[in-house]
Amino acid sequence: MKNERPKTRIQRKNREAILEAALDVFSSEGFRGATLDQIAGAAGLSKPNVLYYFPSKEAIYTELLSGLLDTWLDPMRGIDPDGDPVGEIVSYVLRKLDMSREFPRESRLFANEIVQGAPRILESIDGPLKSLVDEVAGVLQSWIDEGRLAPVDPHHLIFSIWATTQHYADFDVQVRGILRPEASEHFDQAAAFLSALYRRALAPAPK
Repeated sequence: MKNERPKTRIQRKNREAILEAALDVFSSEGFRGATLDQIAGAAGLSKPNVLYYFPSKEAIYTELLSGLLDTWLDPMRGIDPDGDPVGEIVSYVLRKLDMSREFPRESRLFANEIVQGAPRILESIDGPLKSLVDEVAGVLQSWIDEGRLAPVDPHHLIFSIWATTQHYADFDVQVRGILRPEASEHFDQAAAFLSALYRRALAPAPK
């Protein structure tokens, strides 16, 4: 029994190392371009050792995506139907921008999967993701009907928020190439810009 606990810790550490290395490789190379040899090298393990924990490259990729999708939906779940409409939407925008700042690899991994036609998460997109987006769109529409939000298409507003926030992760090289930031101050600039943009666009017309 004494020999089992250290082995369990080692196994947990190795799995985490493999997933972390795979996130790097998949986010830069995509699923098709990534290889088990690259993942093993980045994890500091042998290829047979990687295959001990995961039966295939696809198994690693699928595990990463399944955890990622749930994390990606958390900010949307935080929208409060009883809150101030414009404030709630701007808070959502800023949470999504923070995710691009803190989890750029995860964002690029998700984008790569979508570009490929989402073969491994299409069921989740048609199911939980669609259900949540439709639910939030319903909340937005109710705010519009109450005159508390400018009349916009709820679904396209959500798509616009995704585009304007995830851009800073998915097109990081382009953004940095143009702005040449010293660190990540462009995220603070983006937060100020997007806050002002959405507040102006979504404020209801004065009565």
